[in-house]
Amino acid sequence: MAGPRGRRPAGRSARAGGGGGRCCWALPTGLLCAYGFFCSVRPSEPFLTRYLLGPHKNLSETQVFNEIYPVWTYSYLALLFPVFLATDYLRYKPVILLQGLSLIVTWFMLLYAQGLWAVQVLEVFYGMGTATDIAYYSYIYSVVDVNLYQQVTSYCRSATLVGYTVGSVSGQVLVSVAGWSLFSLNVISLTSISIAFGTAWFLPMPQKSFFFHHVSSQQLSWEMKVMDCKNGSAQKVDIVKVLKDLWQDFLQCYSSQTMLCWSVWWALSTCGYFQVINYAQGLWEMVLPSHSTEIYNGAVEAASTLLGAVAVFVVGHIKTSWAMWGEVALALFSFLIAAAVYIMDTVRNIWVCYASYVVFRIIYMLLITIATFQIAANLSVERYALVFGVNTFIALALQTLLTLIVVDASGLGLDIFTQFMIYASYFAAISLVFLGSGIYSIIRAYRRQEQMQSRSPESQ
Repeated sequence: MAGPRGRRPAGRSARAGGGGGRCCWALPTGLLCAYGFFCSVRPSEPFLTRYLLGPHKNLSETQVFNEIYPVWTYSYLALLFPVFLATDYLRYKPVILLQGLSLIVTWFMLLYAQGLWAVQVLEVFYGMGTATDIAYYSYIYSVVDVNLYQQVTSYCRSATLVGYTVGSVSGQVLVSVAGWSLFSLNVISLTSISIAFGTAWFLPMPQKSFFFHHVSSQQLSWEMKVMDCKNGSAQKVDIVKVLKDLWQDFLQCYSSQTMLCWSVWWALSTCGYFQVINYAQGLWEMVLPSHSTEIYNGAVEAASTLLGAVAVFVVGHIKTSWAMWGEVALALFSFLIAAAVYIMDTVRNIWVCYASYVVFRIIYMLLITIATFQIAANLSVERYALVFGVNTFIALALQTLLTLIVVDASGLGLDIFTQFMIYASYFAAISLVFLGSGIYSIIRAYRRQEQMQSRSPESQ
């Protein structure tokens, strides 16, 4: 997700979105936060597997785990790069509207579509809704000044976090206490998403973007840009030049060893993270079938989100030399993630599964935050968006390969317990790779320091 740094033309004030003063950035920020909140209030999501296996859809375990869920991975991968370019070219708002519409179609089909093929189509629309997340996190940087980035980023992220927590808690309460059906939870989710979609229509249309519509203040004043927009004039876009610029930025970003290290961990771990959270409900269903007892998926999702947020807040205040010890820390915590997934898989107790899942998400959120800090430290927003897109694309490509081999019915089509054993082994392999790399980096750093110390008396 886009970070709180960036390049902006000199002289640009907080009135970037048009109008004047504080109300100019407050209005789009407030509307975007409202959109993010209502889009995230989906009380039915923690109970999706139970819903698909239940009488409403009457699908089999093999259909859900091996034929339906993989479609989301393939759709997300196929749509990510086109959406990345379209988001910038169309200037964010149309893609945000597309996200809202995709999620509305997803939940409408979740309510009324029947059969394997229909639910697979549903997953394609959900993949579109996920891929268009980049528009939500990029929009605000095109309408506020650079000195407000950190503030508005915290608002937008907090809105989605609160919305997700409210959705998970309300879903658990409505199921466990009020006895509501899962169909009713999906109705609430559809209503909340529809409110978000209506809110998005009131977002101001940005007059610029990072790649396709970037005009410096030396070339054109803000007032002239508004006038040209009203007169219907459009800046000519050279897509070949844009792609060349992106390629040059890509080469420059990944030429840094530190950037490459953190990006490799980001891509590898995000691949495994997606797999675990996508199929965790399936594992819980196998450990304790929901048709025979009460389940607490919503409470677990809410707890893991809130505790993860606390961990993210704490790590922001930890002072350490990540350049020296970062790889070793990644190795250690990746091993803990592997242990959590292994325990989740082998100890067939639902409460142990829940606890391991919470630990898994907390550690991942903590590490991905550190990686975000390290990657964003010396990047502009334009390049951060590029690095995030590339890292996510690589993660999805790896996830697609893993899904094709391990999960998909056309591949091995392994059962859920064997899948999670492979995921635990995958994180253990990541741990070993970064442990070896970290030890090598530390030894090399100490040798370099010793060489400098041995040369200093000679120079004197």
